[in-house]
Amino acid sequence: MLCTTLGKRAVVLSILVLATAVSVAQNINIQTPLVLQKQGSFFVGGRDVASDTLSTLPQADAKGTVSIEQMYVQYQVPVAAAKDAVVFVHGCCLTGAEWETTPDGRIGWAEYFVRKGFPSYVVDQAARGRSASNASAIGAVKTGKLPPDKLPGGFQVGREFAWLLFRFGPRYPESYPGMQFPLEAQGQFWKQMVPDWAYSMGTPNPTVSSLSLLSAQLAKTILVSHSQSGIYPFQVLAQGGTGVEAVVAVEPTACPAASADPDPYRKVPVLLLYGDFIADSPGWSARFQACKAFAATVNAAGGHVSIMETTALGMHGNSHMLMQDRNNLDIADAVIAWIKDQSLSR
Repeated sequence: MLCTTLGKRAVVLSILVLATAVSVAQNINIQTPLVLQKQGSFFVGGRDVASDTLSTLPQADAKGTVSIEQMYVQYQVPVAAAKDAVVFVHGCCLTGAEWETTPDGRIGWAEYFVRKGFPSYVVDQAARGRSASNASAIGAVKTGKLPPDKLPGGFQVGREFAWLLFRFGPRYPESYPGMQFPLEAQGQFWKQMVPDWAYSMGTPNPTVSSLSLLSAQLAKTILVSHSQSGIYPFQVLAQGGTGVEAVVAVEPTACPAASADPDPYRKVPVLLLYGDFIADSPGWSARFQACKAFAATVNAAGGHVSIMETTALGMHGNSHMLMQDRNNLDIADAVIAWIKDQSLSR
């Protein structure tokens, strides 16, 4: 069997995905100039807050109104673009840069999808990258207006922990055999990592509301999430999912519970994508099993959730950072073939 699947339709789909990906991979030259209809950036969502603890420095007024929780969006639209736009959402401790270029300088998924005809939208989650965080609580604690336990909860992941989290190897700095991630350029990857404030902003994260607004604005949207943001597209669907045509969750940290009402997730096709070495990671094994249980529940209710494992496609050595691995374009082709199959079959 070419993929871990749920039902006869998924088995046939997996065969078509692999066959189509092989042929599709041969029809573009990524060395040719990239031709765009337009590119730019904008912000979605957020809210205004007034505060008297915006600064602890004398050269800036501590009182004023600021915008917080907005989501930065960078886009590229090719000439003769497809109707479906692809929105890329990064994972824990990272920014939208994870989709742009690989650490060793190869083409990333954001550009590759544009070359394949898809409008590409790369976001920075709320309080990450170019999306502003709320500094007023920090100023309030430093000036004594709030107690220390009111500081927002954030974290920064060290490379030793990230090594296991991203499945580069069983222990730092030992790598798994045949590792596809470009470890010779790991220094560039570590520099991509930033402080993460996601768990200090409530559930669902404000990014979810912004993704809902963006999906409705784009009208035909494929949400591509990764890791920590893996749950976000499902939360968008639970909010109504206006404009969402499909969901691709790349190794989601969490899926909705198998016991949850499946109705919000039956409306659009969903692809759950996984790399290698999951059986060697208890944490990822448990997450994978939970998402498979969710998929079974939704499919039993008439939904269309497909599970694609790179190992079942004949690709081995893939890390948690599938979009940056050496065979990232082969994986992208399999995803694009799946997307095209959904548009043909609906």
